[in-house]
Amino acid sequence: MGLVIFAAIGLYLLISIGVVKGAITYARREGKSVKSWGWGAALVMYLIPFWDWIPTVAVHQYYCSTEAGFWVYKTPEQWKKENPGVMATLVATDIWRHQKVDGKDVDTINERMILVHAKQDELFLHRWPDIRELVDMKTHEVLARYVGFSTSQERGGAGWSGWKFWLHSTECIGGRDKAIQFVKFVEQFRGEKK
Repeated sequence: MGLVIFAAIGLYLLISIGVVKGAITYARREGKSVKSWGWGAALVMYLIPFWDWIPTVAVHQYYCSTEAGFWVYKTPEQWKKENPGVMATLVATDIWRHQKVDGKDVDTINERMILVHAKQDELFLHRWPDIRELVDMKTHEVLARYVGFSTSQERGGAGWSGWKFWLHSTECIGGRDKAIQFVKFVEQFRGEKK
């Protein structure tokens, strides 16, 4: 598949060079500005595949700085205080039970905690949100939330994220650190292994 993409890119590059040369030839023949026509043709040929690159990067950075992050709504200490003795009774499951509930992926961590991963469809300009929440099943209270964004032409899978590989960004700057903080927070509620 990669060879086909590189062949298509090479062909497009040759066509682009031909279009720019044609625009320059036309400008010379008609007595117009060679520089304006040449650069104009180059810009048009550039924008055909890349028109969404700069807006995608700008929107991704905006949402990463305004909506992405890791939030703790209730610390383990607060939860233990409100639920005395319960933490000691929680038994960690070796293999989390996975199910789909209301379009969300839900993993059961133990008899009290679930991890909710809300996969949403593509948002404007190739943004893919990644929303994860640790939820107390008894109270339906969200204890912590992680939100991140990735960009790609298609939702990534098995290493493929679309032929516009320049749009691919797996996460926000600092997003991996926030995701690790979230995982460490979740581990505190996992319970004892028996």
